[in-house]
Amino acid sequence: MTSRHRSSETSAPSSAARTGARTPSRRTVVKAAAAGAVLAAPLAAALPAGAAGAAPAFLHGVASGDPLPDGVLLWTRVTPVPEAVPGSGTGPDTEVNWVVATDRDFTNVVAKGSVTATAASDHTVKADVRGLAPATDYWFRFSAGPTDSPAARTRTAPAADAAVAGLRFGVVSCANWEAGHFSSYRHLAARGDLDAWLHLGDYIYEYGSGEYGTRDTVVRPHAPAHEILTLADYRVRHGRYKTDPDLQALHATAPVVAIWDDHEIANDTWSGGAENHTEGAWTARQAAAKQAYFEWMPVRPAIAGTTYRRLRFGKLADLSLLDLRTFRSQQVSLGDGKVDDPERTLTGRAQMDWLKSGLASSDTTWRLVGNSVMISPFAIGSIPAELLKPLAELLGLPKEGLALNTDQWDGYTDDRRELLAHLRANGVRNTVFLTGDIHMAWANDVPHNAATYPLSASAATEFVVTSVTSDNLDDIVKVPEGTVSAVAAPVIRAANRHVHWVDTDRHGYGVLDVTAERTQMDFYVVSDRTDPGATSKWARSYRTRSGTQRVERVYSPV
Repeated sequence: MTSRHRSSETSAPSSAARTGARTPSRRTVVKAAAAGAVLAAPLAAALPAGAAGAAPAFLHGVASGDPLPDGVLLWTRVTPVPEAVPGSGTGPDTEVNWVVATDRDFTNVVAKGSVTATAASDHTVKADVRGLAPATDYWFRFSAGPTDSPAARTRTAPAADAAVAGLRFGVVSCANWEAGHFSSYRHLAARGDLDAWLHLGDYIYEYGSGEYGTRDTVVRPHAPAHEILTLADYRVRHGRYKTDPDLQALHATAPVVAIWDDHEIANDTWSGGAENHTEGAWTARQAAAKQAYFEWMPVRPAIAGTTYRRLRFGKLADLSLLDLRTFRSQQVSLGDGKVDDPERTLTGRAQMDWLKSGLASSDTTWRLVGNSVMISPFAIGSIPAELLKPLAELLGLPKEGLALNTDQWDGYTDDRRELLAHLRANGVRNTVFLTGDIHMAWANDVPHNAATYPLSASAATEFVVTSVTSDNLDDIVKVPEGTVSAVAAPVIRAANRHVHWVDTDRHGYGVLDVTAERTQMDFYVVSDRTDPGATSKWARSYRTRSGTQRVERVYSPV
């Protein structure tokens, strides 16, 4: 980040803030934040750059992320002059002030400072605020000249040694702008009960207009219209996403914890290239995509150029976040015998050692792993011929329909064996993988040996969330929702005894609720991804009870 901190003042949090206690009015206050964001964001998004006038404008919302017990990362983007649109590389240096308070009216300010927004960082700014109280709601906003940004709510993590009764996270993945509206974000924002929300990858998509997953109908066009390749392109695409009112609303109600998958860069990204990269130097494109990502996302990279890091939420849970694109070997074709090659890697040696060490040494009740591609093994089984080709398309399989997805952990089986063997050898329990990417919802045990399961033990469990809007099977086949799942789901489960549930057809989000006794994922679906006013309903729930390493169905959401 090229912006620099110019000054910072911090005062001690109030006694109420020090306690970290949730007041009875917290839910009401957070819902008010959501409502305010929902109303304010469409006005900002509807304004063309020229409508900003001479005064600076905050057209892309505000956000927070990566909560710590004593701090949080704040983000915004200022448009200092009308022509300083994302990716333009123009516009003057602009002082942006930030302020954090314990109340929405900002009568009890606990921290403030300023950052300089420059064209070198696309006029995005971040403030890594420290000195806050743990497990506490805060309000923040930015200002530039006479203009204030919308006010937003964030929340710090519990103290590292705190006995935490419960945590609740929204969980999302795979949001294709052109395929529909982001109603899942709106419904999560309206809940008013999230400690944070997890984005497990494919926050943006890199394709040109009409090139990917829209049932042949572009609901709303990308900007730019072409496939993004340059730093300016990636900045423009991020800027377009950040005008979405539902996304702005969610960013304004809770901190995000995000990792990237492939589409933040290019389809099926690996360390040296990507499936759809044919123009120019890969290193230049990768560097541009990563620079834009860190400019436009409230993410605090633990290691420069990656998204793997670990956050702790008291004694209840820690969250290991993976980067499964930067270090991976190239995907291989099935049938060439290389999926088991120990010289190939998904994580890279350093990240694997970091993950194993963290899981083994963790003293929390739960070990959550933010995982961008499915770790559970998957065999296709005897799926009917008419569904085999679209399933292969969705999973990135050869069209002849062999039984693995080599872009997932299935394509890097030596890494998976090493990790699962480490869990067994060290008696590591209560590991839950939280996954996106596959555009379907799953509830899985993660077996040591899928061929002998359930006789072999389960090493962990996995909850996979479906896509916000990106195509799933019914979209590819172009049939009514539920048609494909009725046929495919039983066949998938029959061939994969560790899979408790799979929904191949619907779009939505998850809500993860964590207590000392169990971790539960409530799966929600939206009525129509193309409807900006889509409704939401609960679909299914599964939990892992402490000490079991197995998934079981629950018949109501938390």
